[in-house]
Amino acid sequence: MKKLINKVDDVLNEQLKGFASAHNDLLKVNFEPTFAYRKDAPIKNKVALISGGGSGHEPLHNGYVGSGMLDAACPGEIFTSPTPDQMYEAAKKVDGGAGVLFIVKNYTGDVMNFEMAADMAREDGIDVRNVIIDDDVAVKDSLFTAGRRGMGVTVLAEKICGAAADAGYDLDQIEALCRKVNRHGKSMGMALTACITPANGTPSFDLDENKMEIGIGIHGEPGVERMELKSANEITQMLVSGILDDENYTRKLHEWSSDKNDWVDVKVTDEPIGNGDRVIAMVNSMGGTPISELYGVYSKMEELLEAAGIEIARSMVGHYITSLEMQGVSITLLKVDNELLKFYDAPVHTPGWHQ
Repeated sequence: MKKLINKVDDVLNEQLKGFASAHNDLLKVNFEPTFAYRKDAPIKNKVALISGGGSGHEPLHNGYVGSGMLDAACPGEIFTSPTPDQMYEAAKKVDGGAGVLFIVKNYTGDVMNFEMAADMAREDGIDVRNVIIDDDVAVKDSLFTAGRRGMGVTVLAEKICGAAADAGYDLDQIEALCRKVNRHGKSMGMALTACITPANGTPSFDLDENKMEIGIGIHGEPGVERMELKSANEITQMLVSGILDDENYTRKLHEWSSDKNDWVDVKVTDEPIGNGDRVIAMVNSMGGTPISELYGVYSKMEELLEAAGIEIARSMVGHYITSLEMQGVSITLLKVDNELLKFYDAPVHTPGWHQ
């Protein structure tokens, strides 16, 4: 293993100290428990957005703390869920009196710990809602989840809902908007190589030089199918087809019901993406894939979407949600309307996204 680290046990704290110093005009980092938060938080009468998860996916989530996106982010150790006290203390820190939305990727540890944190915050009188993101069309269950995994739509949910919060949406509106983003978005990824966590020191799975994994997750877990290495066009075709062929998928998500004042299983059916739709299209590096190769994927994706009668309203090419140094790519498509585009286009100033 070759990495720019000192001691394995010090990796997260050292990286967060550097992160806080580099971006001290935008945010601060609290330690014990650990969370990053907007420098101007709390903002009175604005809904606060908090997300988080295991580290190793940068710029997600810490890189999206700032104006127009998250009010706070809670990083766990690499590929390890943050603990409930992190989200609880973050909620107390950034709550401006209008309530807090937790945006949670659908991984078992994340879901459980964010639920516990929400219950703790409600006991303090903070109105907290949880929305789960589960956009990965490759799997119904995985090593880390009960149900589909949260992937690239998480980035778009944080951007769109962050802008809506800045625009004055109340907590009910933000919660509904976040669920809308989740219903309208789909992702699928693949890997050419595995990644190496500092604690483990070896690749997360074995992959021969002439093989690739289709349907990988963001925690270094293997995909749903291993096959001979294909060309960039063939890989893009597989990912786009996986997304467009996924229609009317229904599942249950365990979320908070304000009406019942309890946790309930919410039935969710995805919106299919097809002829006549407009989308935000994201081509994302899993960490080790260079931008130049991503543009080759984008070119083929655009061709395939045009043939399917789908218009790319906005495009994103780069590193948005990664898996350490994994070489691979994921594609995310979010079907949009005027409301979603308005908030996507709104100003944002964070370490990982500025427009």
